[in-house]
Amino acid sequence: MKKIEAIIKPFKLDEVCEALNEIGVSGLTVTEVKGFGRQKGHTELYRGAEYVVDFLPKIKIEIVAAETLVESIIETIVHTARTGKIGDGKIFVTSIEQVVRIRTGETDDTAI
Repeated sequence: MKKIEAIIKPFKLDEVCEALNEIGVSGLTVTEVKGFGRQKGHTELYRGAEYVVDFLPKIKIEIVAAETLVESIIETIVHTARTGKIGDGKIFVTSIEQVVRIRTGETDDTAI
């Protein structure tokens, strides 16, 4: 099992979720986060005054899936979240040792 964490632009969330649903992703977690990458934030103008926005709003999507689905999930996220502009985001993939469904006690693949 693998955990896929994707950091994307907020306006791409609905499109990414619909695409993931189409390929059979049955569950995911979405969190509103803030951060910056290489762009180090940006400068905005408000009522004539400039100020620096250090942390940009982003969305973090977390999915735990069988290893057989990982590549298709990554391809789907990359294809639907890409705008071609700086700040499109990142995808991180890590291994999951164990999963337990609290309600039934099911473990691992049956708990996903």
